[in-house]
Amino acid sequence: MGNGVREGQVDFKQQDVEPVAPTHLPSEGNQEKKKVLNSLMSGALAGAVAKTAVAPLDRTKIMFQVSSKRFSAKEAYRLIYRTYLNEGFWSLWRGNSATMVRVIPYAAIQFCAHEEYKQLLGSYYGFQGKALTPFPRFIAGSLAGTTAAMLTYPLDMVRARMAVTPKEMYSNIVHVFIRISREEGLKTLYRGFAPTILGVIPYAGLSFFTYETLKKLHADHSGKLQPSPPERLLFGACAGLIGQSASYPLDVVRRRMQTAGVMGHTYSSILLTMQEIIREEGLIRGLYKGLSMNWVKGPIAVGISFTTFDLTQILLRKLQHSTNVERTESSKVAASPSCFTRILGVEPLKQTHAAAGSSPGLRGQRKWWMMKERTRCLE
Repeated sequence: MGNGVREGQVDFKQQDVEPVAPTHLPSEGNQEKKKVLNSLMSGALAGAVAKTAVAPLDRTKIMFQVSSKRFSAKEAYRLIYRTYLNEGFWSLWRGNSATMVRVIPYAAIQFCAHEEYKQLLGSYYGFQGKALTPFPRFIAGSLAGTTAAMLTYPLDMVRARMAVTPKEMYSNIVHVFIRISREEGLKTLYRGFAPTILGVIPYAGLSFFTYETLKKLHADHSGKLQPSPPERLLFGACAGLIGQSASYPLDVVRRRMQTAGVMGHTYSSILLTMQEIIREEGLIRGLYKGLSMNWVKGPIAVGISFTTFDLTQILLRKLQHSTNVERTESSKVAASPSCFTRILGVEPLKQTHAAAGSSPGLRGQRKWWMMKERTRCLE
């Protein structure tokens, strides 16, 4: 060359410049964590929405359960109306803050546990990835309800106390805990625990069993993989009706034992509580007091709960899927070998390597070509 320096030919090989495209496949552990997190979030939202929707009816039911007054739809309406006149509209939701403190973790744990128990039982019975048979379906629901009840029971106790007492007695949730601990002892926070567990086994078991069974029958007969939202509400309503009817007497016993300290009663066991209720109020009027209201409140709440959980799960899965697709596409573009080789100018070097350094015009063309390819790859 004119400058006296001899330039040798430079031979670029494709494998020397191609980067290894990174893979962003989520590990099995990360997928399981996301699944659990989705179940917890969906369950929490489902419980909060459902309980808030029926809070006035729930409070009225509890007030009848813990008293010796005879229940009727007319009396329930009068009680709601008097509460509204004397204490204001928002008093109908008194105790709902405590309900939220209890229901959000309870529903989150229950729905998440149900998904995990379904997976475990599916593996045990050889139904992995398929619908469980009836008995494991019932067991999964019962175990999920029992797990949630055991972990959140003191909050249920506090909620019942706030629902049946005037606002002057307990100012907030913390105040309830403090007063019960000082005046009645910490054991009081678990009063009524036994009937709660005995009641939640048939309630949760039958609720989940009925809902899952109706969804399976719908898929078998309609050919659709997923029911519509109105169909989910209907299936959930049937599940709530069956589950609450089966466990209602134990629910009455539980409420009596929880509120004994503020209602002037002493209940020492499940059987003695049942005997006293039957002796004073009768079998049907005592142990099934408020059941007709529960037939209105329960199906609405359970239907909303199951529907909200399913729809939230579907939404979260779609969002995660779209996010994963975008990340994959971005990774492909960023790590595309053609983009890297073009930006580095490998193709023009291969075509003009013999004269790449001898012609100023070729150097300018190469720079212009690299800028063009860089812009195209980053679009």
